[in-house]
Amino acid sequence: MTGRMIPEFAGKIHFWTTFIGVNLIFFPQHFLGLQGMPRRYIDYPDAMAGWNMVSSIGSYIAFASTLFFIGLLVWTMMNGRRATADYWDTGGTTWEWTVSSPPPFHTFEEVPEFKEPRHAH
Repeated sequence: MTGRMIPEFAGKIHFWTTFIGVNLIFFPQHFLGLQGMPRRYIDYPDAMAGWNMVSSIGSYIAFASTLFFIGLLVWTMMNGRRATADYWDTGGTTWEWTVSSPPPFHTFEEVPEFKEPRHAH
């Protein structure tokens, strides 16, 4: 979208922190529901405090991960490495690999004709 790339290690950090945070939010809620706790209550029995604490910790982790992602996007837009047209260097022959990144406005004025490459048999 911007023609710049998020560093791979930072993308992995964001993925795993979001994955862990969201699972820590919702799996305990599943267990609490099985124990009979209704949803959308402001108070709950003390017996359910442990799972609710785990769920709260998960929400903080997911929130921190979201803040990290927003900061990462801002950093990437200013300092990120520029993307090349064929990042994986596959020698792709389809339309999406024939334009620069980000693609210019009105990339194709007409629908281009695609011809399959000839393969020796």
